[in-house]
Amino acid sequence: MQRKKASANIQIDNERIRVTEYSFNKGDETGFHTHQWDYVVVPQTNGKLLLVDDHKVETTATLIKGEAYYRKAGISHNVINNGKEKLVFTEIEIKAHTV
Repeated sequence: MQRKKASANIQIDNERIRVTEYSFNKGDETGFHTHQWDYVVVPQTNGKLLLVDDHKVETTATLIKGEAYYRKAGISHNVINNGKEKLVFTEIEIKAHTV
């Protein structure tokens, strides 16, 4: 099934972090990708996700507006808006940094 791509608006991208706002209409997807850095997601709306990993294993997640979550680098997946409404979240990627 061919889906439309979610809108990705990079708001900050420097040597330490990347902040991207993702906006998904019903059924939109990010496309398969691998996270190279640890990251935090902050939902701007409530919503439901369908996550498909690199082994085609499907899981679902419910996002609650304002309830952030953290994931470690290395996750490979496609993220799909599996809800009935538009979904928006901000992703903050924490780039490797040494002092």
